[in-house]
Amino acid sequence: MNLKEDDSHYSFPQLNWYLLVVQFLCRPNSNPTGTLKLFFGGRRNKEKEDMGSSAVPISDTVKKIWDKWNLRGFIILSLSLQAFLILCAPMRKRTSSKWVIVPIWLAYLLADWAANFAIGLIASSQTDTTGRRDRGGLLAFWAPFLLLHLGGPDTIIAISMEDNALWPRHFLGLIFQVLAVTYVFIMQSTREDKLWWPTLLLIFPGLVKYGERTRALYLASLSSLKDSILAVPDTGPDYAKYMDEYSSRKAANLPIKIHTERGRGPESKSETVEEAGGDNIDNIAVVQRAHEFYKISMGLIIDIVLDFHQRKQSRAYFDKRSSEAAYTLIATELNFMYEALYTKAYVVHSVRGYILRAISFGTVCIALGFFYKLDKHGFHRFDVEVTYSLLLGAIALDLIAISMLILSDWTVVISKCCRNSRLATILMNKHLNLKRSWSSTTVKTTKCLERTRKILFRRWSESVSAFSFIDYSLQECGRVPPTVMDRVGFLGSKIIRIMGLSDIWVEMKYRSRKKLSKELWKFIFEELQSKSEDAVDPQNGSKICSARGEWILKEYYYGDGGPLFNNLRSRVYLADDVTYDRRILLWHIATELRYYDEKTQKSKTGDDKNSNADDDGGGDDDGAHREFSKTLSDYMLYLLVMQPDLMSSVAGIGQKRFSDTFAEAKQFFEKRALGSDASQKDACGKLLEVNTEIKPVDVKGNRSKSVLFDACILAKELKSMKWKLISEVWVELLSYAASHCRPSSHAQLLSKGGELVTFVWLLMAHFGIAEQFQVQEDQARVKLIVEKPADEFFIGPGEKPLE
Repeated sequence: MNLKEDDSHYSFPQLNWYLLVVQFLCRPNSNPTGTLKLFFGGRRNKEKEDMGSSAVPISDTVKKIWDKWNLRGFIILSLSLQAFLILCAPMRKRTSSKWVIVPIWLAYLLADWAANFAIGLIASSQTDTTGRRDRGGLLAFWAPFLLLHLGGPDTIIAISMEDNALWPRHFLGLIFQVLAVTYVFIMQSTREDKLWWPTLLLIFPGLVKYGERTRALYLASLSSLKDSILAVPDTGPDYAKYMDEYSSRKAANLPIKIHTERGRGPESKSETVEEAGGDNIDNIAVVQRAHEFYKISMGLIIDIVLDFHQRKQSRAYFDKRSSEAAYTLIATELNFMYEALYTKAYVVHSVRGYILRAISFGTVCIALGFFYKLDKHGFHRFDVEVTYSLLLGAIALDLIAISMLILSDWTVVISKCCRNSRLATILMNKHLNLKRSWSSTTVKTTKCLERTRKILFRRWSESVSAFSFIDYSLQECGRVPPTVMDRVGFLGSKIIRIMGLSDIWVEMKYRSRKKLSKELWKFIFEELQSKSEDAVDPQNGSKICSARGEWILKEYYYGDGGPLFNNLRSRVYLADDVTYDRRILLWHIATELRYYDEKTQKSKTGDDKNSNADDDGGGDDDGAHREFSKTLSDYMLYLLVMQPDLMSSVAGIGQKRFSDTFAEAKQFFEKRALGSDASQKDACGKLLEVNTEIKPVDVKGNRSKSVLFDACILAKELKSMKWKLISEVWVELLSYAASHCRPSSHAQLLSKGGELVTFVWLLMAHFGIAEQFQVQEDQARVKLIVEKPADEFFIGPGEKPLE
């Protein structure tokens, strides 16, 4: 079939352009010229019914509506998505809710697709010679705006770390889209076009925006991060020059003594900024210090072994800080990481970035002035309104971006006015105070202000996720007897499983969140700080990292590896043969069993009021540690079950073990008529009533990986232990996960609201409790000492040999 151009009808859709290409390649008798004309927006062929009798017929009314509104609709959609992303994308770092993250993900994908499709429509329309010139000039004027949209807002350049590695794809997209816009501009310039100059002006900001996005993606890729950190190789002192001098002194028969000194390296800096703790934290000083540590911590993401002096400097700094000051600094440091990896902050916050942004904003304003003064006779009224929307929308988006740029933590680091101007210092300190998780006790906050702070200012979700095994098992059992709604819900869950969305559904339904309390963070901080005292060198720090609960037992029971200590480790399932995932599941169920059993005992003795006081951390010390244990227990099970990518390096067969344990628990509860309407206290009481004199493995064998009744045995052992010991074991299990998960997984969590485990990972690194440090201290300088006559020879960076 020959494809010929038909001038009797304006072109309907380019949606099936790939079908035309396939047809052109597969039909030897096809007319190449006609095919290309149809591909680039030619005319609908009268013979297109030969393309297949299976094509779905489309009415002429629908075709006319599509031809009239397709481009306008996609232009408005593209602008709307840009507005949505610039306002809502920062919420990714402030919440882990799927109801927020999924719409942002969809908008991110649709934004590029809508802009690309609209540019294709504009390019294809340039071959129109049917007298639609009243719209042709505006179409060319709209094309540079789509380049602006493809550049995206400053608040998001990638959804995940993998997107950064795809920067070459965006670079190719930049080239092809610029060629398409240039083609539109050249085609329009051959006609009498009143919008030639404003169109030319708008191409520049479009190039800047798209170029910023591509460069930001490149700089955030792991390969680029490695190149930037390893950009300056260190050869050390000049060995050949040193040996030449040594040989000349030795040849002169001079008595030579080689003396080495160890000390601070050239990259070590003395602390010039001191921050107080508590309510007197200097927010500006914290941000500046966090930026210094951020440049070091980025090496952790790409598995770079850090320098001994960096470890020494970090330990010295954090040992002098309160838990709240350390928390604020780490939150700021992680915020720098997030913005460097997922936004344009690293590209925009530079002298070149400021200049280009100012010029781009100016050109859009000039283009608006041109269009306002332009005689719009002959343009469709709605098209003029769309054009004004694009111009004013571009200016509004730039103004929002500029306001975010001014209030960014990066501005505090770069700008000197925060220190030179008293007014700027006061205003910036008040702004940064809104980003603190725990407000000052001297400042009264209202519910409205706190809600505004959570939406607009906080640096991460400030919450700890929780997943309870007992609650999950009861809820999955359903009501006894089941109601009509239970049966409907069961059918719905089957459909969700068939669609492969069961993991997302379980997370949305059963995961709960609890605000990270100041007391819990202080407890974790003090535990790691006390361990850092034993990590005087990287080797001890590596041993502490490898501990999975047994280190605490050594401190409490003075364990020396003898038979009594080993027996204790075996009884509480902390022996070496107990895998990490099994420990988490065992200790989680055992902690829940003891927690609810203790609540049941207190309710029987009438101590409910005291129990509630303990729940809030306001009761006795043991009650506070009981709540710490429950919170960390639920959080660790959440990581094991709902964060498999993060825990993949330490979880082992955790998913299989959890599945078998859940199946046994569900079977146990169903036989005893316990369902979703039963309390967790009753469920735990039934489990503890089971006689466990004989170990489950002796009855069931090793085929099932369930640990349900092993946890019952452990719960009875834990009754003789204090809650403080149990909570410290949980901190050690959390520390093991933090230090052994892949660093790139921690970076990925920053775009999903952040996690407590990432804070613990970075805190351990600052305390020197990590494996990514140089084991030995490098020598700072070498001396050649000539005893008679006395002389010294220094070889160091930048020093000249003595003559």
